Amino acid sequence: MNFSSDRRNLIRWIIILAAFNLLVLILWNTYTFFQTFKNEERLKMELWAAASKTLNNADENTDVELPLQILSTNTTIPIIQTTENDSILGMTNVDEEITLDKHKTLMFLNKLKSENQPIAMDIGGKKHLYYYGNSSLITKLKYYPIALVLIALFFSGMIFNFYRASKMATQNRLWAGMAKETAHQIGTPLSSLIGWLEILKSENVEESTVAEIEKDINRLQTITDRFSKIGSEPVLENRDLVQETEQSFEYLKSRTSKQVEFSFSAPQHPIYIKLNPVLHSWTIENLVKNAIDAMKGKGKLAVHIEETDRFVKIKVSDTGSGIPKNQFQSVFEPGFTTKKRGWGLGLSLTKRIVEEYHDGRIKVAHSEIGKGTTMQVTFKKQTV
Repeated sequence: MNFSSDRRNLIRWIIILAAFNLLVLILWNTYTFFQTFKNEERLKMELWAAASKTLNNADENTDVELPLQILSTNTTIPIIQTTENDSILGMTNVDEEITLDKHKTLMFLNKLKSENQPIAMDIGGKKHLYYYGNSSLITKLKYYPIALVLIALFFSGMIFNFYRASKMATQNRLWAGMAKETAHQIGTPLSSLIGWLEILKSENVEESTVAEIEKDINRLQTITDRFSKIGSEPVLENRDLVQETEQSFEYLKSRTSKQVEFSFSAPQHPIYIKLNPVLHSWTIENLVKNAIDAMKGKGKLAVHIEETDRFVKIKVSDTGSGIPKNQFQSVFEPGFTTKKRGWGLGLSLTKRIVEEYHDGRIKVAHSEIGKGTTMQVTFKKQTV
């Protein structure tokens, strides 16, 4: 058991739970404060309604100084005074635009009814109702919890993205280190093989045999060069994409089962783009090998190059098992594989080579279950 990893996970969950509890506590306190303030505001409105009642029932002996002072303190909260039958008797702190339009007045009255229960007063033997709205502070407090939750979600998203980016950066450094170490380990026996090849040449071994061995040694050198470039900024050259792609295609074709029917089509003129030949051949190899695996070593495989005014596209089509639409993006994620063996790094590395090193784009252009898949790589054209 990895105690260090378990401990980090435990600490992470403790922090998440603590943050969640803090958020709940803040929301609860905000709600409690909101209700307290709302109750206090109702008491003020009840006092205001009582002052209004005193003025309505006043005679020459009534002291109206205090009621007038109470009424004058309300300068923000809208109030509509009605009878039991909703006949409007008066309005306070209501926009003139609403008071002059009967339809808008009724709509505004319904709005006040939805915000607070009316205050009932008996004036002159008749029941009067005072409908009042929320103050600007109450309105702000009502939306404060929503804003708080949105802020919490925003920061949670930022923390998650930071953690994910940090984790991906660590993984990238790990893969780059493994790739360079692999290139270093291959280099030693490769040097010996080159020496043995020279001995075979001097021993007058059949020329065709030596030539084939030399091709495979050159291939090993190419693979070593590929791995050594992972994690480093590759040198891009102005190269003919058609020629570079066809070379890789022909090499793979000659070393693949005859049960796979290959076809290659491209414009009859050079198409120049900025690319690294070694890494581009790796891209073509990964796409072709994935297509062959999808067909289980038997079927039709086509590589087609087409161009527009600004872009050039490489399409690799197979007649394999196809990819479900919900996996069009996940096939490029590290570790994704449908094979029993393999680490699922082929298309992930291909995506990195195409998009990060060559500023291109790669995607599943089309796929149909049981009929096949077309992968598409797009590059910007380069003028000579």
